[in-house]
Amino acid sequence: MGVERHLETWYTVDGERMWYVVMYPFLQIDGDTEIVHSDMLPNGEVKVYIEKPDAKDGFHHATCFLPRYRWEDIYGFTDQEMSRFQEVVESTAHLIIEFSQQGGFDHAASF
Repeated sequence: MGVERHLETWYTVDGERMWYVVMYPFLQIDGDTEIVHSDMLPNGEVKVYIEKPDAKDGFHHATCFLPRYRWEDIYGFTDQEMSRFQEVVESTAHLIIEFSQQGGFDHAASF
């Protein structure tokens, strides 16, 4: 698998080549909190992104990298919310990792 499978390319107005990670919808919890995930990245990790709209701040968000459950870029969530997200991600990590290798839930052969 080449890097191209995991990254999409686009070009800026100036012709600069940019890369971004493709994300797939995974789960919506508590009515308005979205959880999405990437393909498996070349380093074997899967990026899991959690986002929730907020009237004051725009969006609260956090990023977790599986399989190590490494959290980064946490903004606006309480410790209680982060504990809940940790539980959700831990209990579904096996599915997220499987789907990350199959192009998301919609392309998973066994589901």
